[in-house]
Amino acid sequence: TSSGVFLLQMGWGDLGAFGEPSKETPNLDQMAAEGMLFLDFYTANPLCSPSRAALLTGRLPVRNGFYTTNGHARNAYTPQDIVGGIPDSELLLPELLKKAGYTNKIIGKWHLGHRPQFHPLKHGFDEWFGSPNCHFGPYDNRERPNIPVYRDWEMIGRYYEDFKIDLKTGEANLTQLYLQEALDFISKQQASQQPFFLYWAIDATHAPVYASKQFLGTSQRGLYGDAVREIDDSVGKILKHLQQLGISENTFVFFTSDNGAALISAPTQGGSNGPFLCGKQTTFEGGLREPAIAWWPGHIPAGGVSHQLGSVMDLFSTSLSLAGLQPPSDRQIDGIDLLPVILQGKLIDRPIFYYRGNELMAVRAGLYKAHYWTWSNSWEEHSKGIDFCPGQSVAGVTTHTQEEHTHLPLLFHLGRDPGEKYPLSFASEEYQRAVEHISGLVQQHKATLVPGQPQLNVCDQAVMNWSPPGCEKLGKCLKAPESDPKKCSWPH
Repeated sequence: TSSGVFLLQMGWGDLGAFGEPSKETPNLDQMAAEGMLFLDFYTANPLCSPSRAALLTGRLPVRNGFYTTNGHARNAYTPQDIVGGIPDSELLLPELLKKAGYTNKIIGKWHLGHRPQFHPLKHGFDEWFGSPNCHFGPYDNRERPNIPVYRDWEMIGRYYEDFKIDLKTGEANLTQLYLQEALDFISKQQASQQPFFLYWAIDATHAPVYASKQFLGTSQRGLYGDAVREIDDSVGKILKHLQQLGISENTFVFFTSDNGAALISAPTQGGSNGPFLCGKQTTFEGGLREPAIAWWPGHIPAGGVSHQLGSVMDLFSTSLSLAGLQPPSDRQIDGIDLLPVILQGKLIDRPIFYYRGNELMAVRAGLYKAHYWTWSNSWEEHSKGIDFCPGQSVAGVTTHTQEEHTHLPLLFHLGRDPGEKYPLSFASEEYQRAVEHISGLVQQHKATLVPGQPQLNVCDQAVMNWSPPGCEKLGKCLKAPESDPKKCSWPH
């Protein structure tokens, strides 16, 4: 069985199937009607790089090294000047799938480090079309280089130069390029009868948001909605392609997101997290609960809805299971195999751990969620207009100083109160029962926790993408400055 994972930045409330009022995602809604909708599905971290590392390793970022110890509970990722990346000691899903004869392709954003040793083709992928980073820029190529776009081992150009993104209009045809790559790869694998793993990790909904000309101005939701509509259209074309080639019944497809919608760029470039509190960067539900759809015609009963607590790390274990492989036994794997859930409607009891950097912030078990720490962002950042919870302040919950609740966790019942607005009374029997249960889970978890070497601590201007492989052919090599490693600054 081949598998495809579509991973992008969207909020839980961005799809019609999850109640978005403009109903502008007919293809994803159709995918949900033909497959299974997961209502309680989580990413492993409230931002991109650590989530992607978790998906591909099946392990929490605090185990695989995708975190920082430069400050307590700080979000960190892989900007151009990061020195670290995915360690060789980690086993990635495509490396393991190779053992079962899979051909693996990543399309879009890698985000697991950009120095040569972190290249996706050194970590199990056979093909790559995309970029090591987000489409930030344009830069001046003196202080900071524009970010390269790769085909396999070599760069083929840079964003804003060879791959145009118009920041005024929001026009870019990158999603169309990524769509064509996916269709071509699937056709090629079908012709050679090869099982494949396609990781379609596009970034049109990440600010600065973009869409191609035919989608611009078509959404009620502005430019962000245009980007969502184009992604929806692309997913529809990919699923139709699988059906036309006659391989849809042999292909397991999963659609989800790497973090909640970024509300810092709302409302013009921000998505919707539905009824949930806050968004990207936070460990409230809006930061980590994601839209998720499993599709596998002929295997998954149509129109299914699951309340299984799921995680992007489960895609690691589930994909291995589909390939007839066992997860590695020499390390702690946080993902579980979701096939019994998807195929037989089972429910597996498991907790969800919400980390921010090096700190366990909250834990969900059943319908209860206990917060051991709360923090949205600092007063200093907030006073500069950086707001992760616009219009959603909950007293004592969305705090602007890091508040510790390890002795008396804040407890919410997410069934009655999905928006985390009404903490349960500390004196109630319900509170005591639930907190006792969750405390036991935390003790068990901490007993198995061996933190990885933190990869996101050191930054150095000299490691930026000055001269990636292939730059000579294009005449695009730039002069790197002297190496000057420093501690990266992570404000939130």
